[in-house]
Amino acid sequence: MRHVLSNPISDVQMEFAVLRVPFFLEPHYDESKPFIESNRERLIKKWGGKEGWERQKNRHDLKGRGIAAGIPHFNLDRLASNSMASHRLIQYVGKRYGLNISEALYDRLNVYYFVEGHSLNDKPRLAKVAAETLSQSLAEDSNISQALMSEKEILEFLNSNEGRLEIENALRALNELGVHGIPKFIVEGSTVVDGAAGPETFVRIFREIEQRGKVEGTAIFKDILGVDDETLSRGSYSKESLLMEDAA
Repeated sequence: MRHVLSNPISDVQMEFAVLRVPFFLEPHYDESKPFIESNRERLIKKWGGKEGWERQKNRHDLKGRGIAAGIPHFNLDRLASNSMASHRLIQYVGKRYGLNISEALYDRLNVYYFVEGHSLNDKPRLAKVAAETLSQSLAEDSNISQALMSEKEILEFLNSNEGRLEIENALRALNELGVHGIPKFIVEGSTVVDGAAGPETFVRIFREIEQRGKVEGTAIFKDILGVDDETLSRGSYSKESLLMEDAA
């Protein structure tokens, strides 16, 4: 996205709306527990021992993919947990404040989990980090009129069941589509791109849309997740937002 926005080839002003669709790596994890095990333990069990895990790391170039995604160091001993609460929070923030704000929170939670190693089901800690991120993000966006959620309000949300039905419906839809692993990307509601695809694949697809001058289709999960057209149309990323990000 950054490359296409920074290097336009037409007069069409490209913008992107990223709608995060929830996916559970370990759906059986007990939601009542702050965490279940370390990610190291999870992966060693998953791949039949340390040798199997080492083969998978080398096969999928996980370190290289992490660097490409802006995460130079994965904390292998991060705390693995049920992720329902964090999924509900990301969706709620997107609908309340806009997809650009939920993307900022999503980016922060990537660091929170993959680098700092905290559990995504440690609700008090999650509420604190989310409140700090929202405070900073809303201070930088004068177009948002919705009141800032306090840490207490976020914790109350996390301890509730609000948004659970939308997450469960999305999981069922993914299963019906045959999506059993991540990452996966669905562009214009029809073009499915595997997470193993390189940047050139995405640039080619985005350039085709840019040259066409219009988007064909829409986000197929927006109704399932309860995201309205106005929220989707405001988008997540634009050339202006990247310039602001670079200046920060």
